[in-house]
Amino acid sequence: MGRELTSYDLTRYVRQIAIEGWGESGQLKLKSASVFIAGAGGLGSPVALYLAAAGVGRLVLCDSDAVELSNLNRQIMHADERIGEQKALSAGRTLRTLNPSIEVVTLAEYLSAESVERLVGVPDIVVDCLDTFATRHILNAYCVRARVPLVHAGVMGLMGQVTFIDSPHTPCLACMIPVDQPTESGPTPVSGPAPGIIGSIQALEVLKYLTGIGDTLRGRLLIMDGLDMRFDAIDVDKNPECPICGSPSLG
Repeated sequence: MGRELTSYDLTRYVRQIAIEGWGESGQLKLKSASVFIAGAGGLGSPVALYLAAAGVGRLVLCDSDAVELSNLNRQIMHADERIGEQKALSAGRTLRTLNPSIEVVTLAEYLSAESVERLVGVPDIVVDCLDTFATRHILNAYCVRARVPLVHAGVMGLMGQVTFIDSPHTPCLACMIPVDQPTESGPTPVSGPAPGIIGSIQALEVLKYLTGIGDTLRGRLLIMDGLDMRFDAIDVDKNPECPICGSPSLG
């Protein structure tokens, strides 16, 4: 990936370069950045689309599932003609069309305790767009060990939540949600705009972090109630007895 902005870059990204504090230096940071997106579904779609559109230089998408008809009310990187195709590969096709100037890596593999280090590596930041807490906790534990920032989000119905995890400085996911909570059963009800809004907030958190502007949701949990259209941000504290980040060796 080039280390300088081209005339193409300066024209394509002119509106965001004009944001105070962003500038050409911020855009160059995006061009040089690598982001790992875990999940190419309802949350992963807006996250990946907006990061690609913003010019993040390297996007790695990981999802082992295939596109299903019931996905299409919310997973906007995919379409009817992609049913049966691996989501990661379908997402890659969409993103390369949206922005052919960036690098898109697709991993149609399952994220597990055994594979997480190999798949994630050490990107600049990780985005949790997963749909089960068991896998989220695997990703969270790895990011705590590797000291990689993680933007977590979840949605259900018209509700959603987002936080920015930056261990050892902030609470990790296990501080907020028990690792041993019961496994989810059955499909999660969700309306497309809910992950659209929450995923867009995740993308904005990533862009702010990479460019160095504004304040992220470090140490705060943003909660959206789409039924009453309310947003609340609550402070969250580290759990000194957290099994993931509470060890003195982790700070």
